[in-house]
Amino acid sequence: MEETDTTPTIPTRSQQPPSATPAPAASSSSADDAARARALLIPVADPNGPTATPDVAPVLPGLPAAARPRVNAPNAEPADETGPPCPWCSTGNRPDRHFCRRCAMSLTDRTDVADAPRPWWRRMWWGAGERPAPWAGDRPGLRRGIGQIFRWIAGALALGLLVFGLFNIDTAWNATRDHFAKRAQVSPDSMAASRSFKDHDPQKAFDKISNSWWGPGISGTAEDEWIEARFSEPTRLLDLMITSGISARSTDLTEAALPHRIDAVVTKADGTKFTRHIVLDQMSGAQRRKFRVGEVTNVRFIIRSAYGVSDDKQVSIAEIEFFRRSSSNDG
Repeated sequence: MEETDTTPTIPTRSQQPPSATPAPAASSSSADDAARARALLIPVADPNGPTATPDVAPVLPGLPAAARPRVNAPNAEPADETGPPCPWCSTGNRPDRHFCRRCAMSLTDRTDVADAPRPWWRRMWWGAGERPAPWAGDRPGLRRGIGQIFRWIAGALALGLLVFGLFNIDTAWNATRDHFAKRAQVSPDSMAASRSFKDHDPQKAFDKISNSWWGPGISGTAEDEWIEARFSEPTRLLDLMITSGISARSTDLTEAALPHRIDAVVTKADGTKFTRHIVLDQMSGAQRRKFRVGEVTNVRFIIRSAYGVSDDKQVSIAEIEFFRRSSSNDG
């Protein structure tokens, strides 16, 4: 049995029938359809044309980077943080802060911040010139200048004066009372002398009469000759008055030699002794000197030098007077 060939055959150009000339209306419709078909086509780049440069260049794979931390602002403000507002975010801050607790901006530009009250120990005189607190992260400089040395010296002197005052408070109290107290004259209970001129014994120097006098009875400087006043009860002496010569009159000034330097040896009730140096002027009348000695029982005046010394003159003292606190000061 023979197989039948069913493959369609395409007629050759010679076999095709002559086509008829298309009508004009059909040609116009075909052109419109072709234009719509071209509009729907996706343009494809020519494979033989130039290659476009990509916007992002290819890179080699690298290590994965960790995510950057994110700072979150606090959701709620603490109730105890109150104070003048920040000039940047208006958040209240304590007066001792330098940076805002919310936005971390500097607070140095704010003008409405009042100084916080300082503790009492910072309001004392040694804290009056205290430097402001250092900024966060700043290391305060060491105080090694000359000013710090002077501060240490002043502090040491103040401490020394305080200790001295504590151990000498009784002396300071008596000195204050002596300065403001009224004076009253006091007379010794007995007198003595190394030697005396006839009718001019030691009592003449303490009798409160200015035209009677004591003299050792020898000419020259009378060095080391002495006259002594004794008290039966311990007495606090404040002042001393000495009248040089044979009287208080200026006309008698040249009649005798006058004492110049005198050592006053003081004996206290406990038996201790010390010396006060007295320098007198060459003048007539009484000369007052501060004495300020407590618990005195004996005062010896030793002559060391004299004015107007000659062979026919002797050193003379007309009067020696002592003064203590008046009784009215004790009331």
